Amino acid sequence: MISVLICTFNSCRVLPACLRALEQQSCGPLEIVIVDNASGDGTRDFLARLQPPKYQVILNESNMGFAAAQNQAIRKARGQWLCSLNADVVLSPDFFSQLLRAAELDEGAGVLCGKLLRWNPGGEPEFSSRLDSTGIYFTPSLRHFDRGGEEDDRGQYQQMQYVFGATGAAAFYRRALVEDVSVEGEFFDEDFFAYREDADLAWRAQLLGWKCLYVPAAVGWHERRVTPERFWQLPLLINWHSVRNRFLMRLKNATLGTCLRLFLPVTFRDLTIIGYCVLADRRFLSAFAFVWRNRQRTLRKRRIIQARRRVREAEIRSWFRDRPEARPAKTPAPAASTPC
Repeated sequence: MISVLICTFNSCRVLPACLRALEQQSCGPLEIVIVDNASGDGTRDFLARLQPPKYQVILNESNMGFAAAQNQAIRKARGQWLCSLNADVVLSPDFFSQLLRAAELDEGAGVLCGKLLRWNPGGEPEFSSRLDSTGIYFTPSLRHFDRGGEEDDRGQYQQMQYVFGATGAAAFYRRALVEDVSVEGEFFDEDFFAYREDADLAWRAQLLGWKCLYVPAAVGWHERRVTPERFWQLPLLINWHSVRNRFLMRLKNATLGTCLRLFLPVTFRDLTIIGYCVLADRRFLSAFAFVWRNRQRTLRKRRIIQARRRVREAEIRSWFRDRPEARPAKTPAPAASTPC
């Protein structure tokens, strides 16, 4: 069984299309768990019309954040495969069947992701050929980006490859990976609330020896609003979480050796962020205060992760490149049927 985990927050404009696409999947059965973070736009009226057992709905009294809501859904889910899916994503009918077929090639691939393009609800064209994500990668400054983001799809990402990680907008996880990489009962780190939690998870999974497989035949469309290029247009709270989570992620996952080897690019980026916070908008300084106040909890998680790591530091560091890093994967042989 595949469990699809959706966190909603004021999502009534896009959620119906997301669920229609799930109902058209060629692969099943699907278990759909939806956790609503106190929406106030009519989302809950829509959710009230969904019928169990196919749909399981959890209603939170307050906005607990993406990470905590996904963890709630995971605890409810029964599938051997779990798909973290944004409400603003529409999947092609064979999305899951393509991922399952590719997953048979390598049991060490605990995460799979497809090719996400941009969705423009009500726009022309609505389903574009502009790339949204073909996996995530890290640079030497320890920033992470979506591979191919903002590029036109010209077939440049048509090879199945291993990538560093998957965007949480549409990531496919083995149950074995979920159980292996969770820390103190949390798959996504709930201190992150939202933003960068998928990159933090990708880093942790790499440390523990799990691979992420990009499958271009699995296609979806994502209405993305948060991108690095739109920093100046984003609400303060989104950028606040982004600043804080950058340092939480590093405290948990980066070794001293990596920090020393990447000292110049990392320090330059850090000074840029700190300088902006001090000189341009001091409201961000409370993000650093959060990291300091919660340092003991973060360091406890770090000790758990580092004690369990199975991959050498040099191997992890080899992924951190100025250009997107990807590695060859096996190509599946033609099959008469898919393993649904």
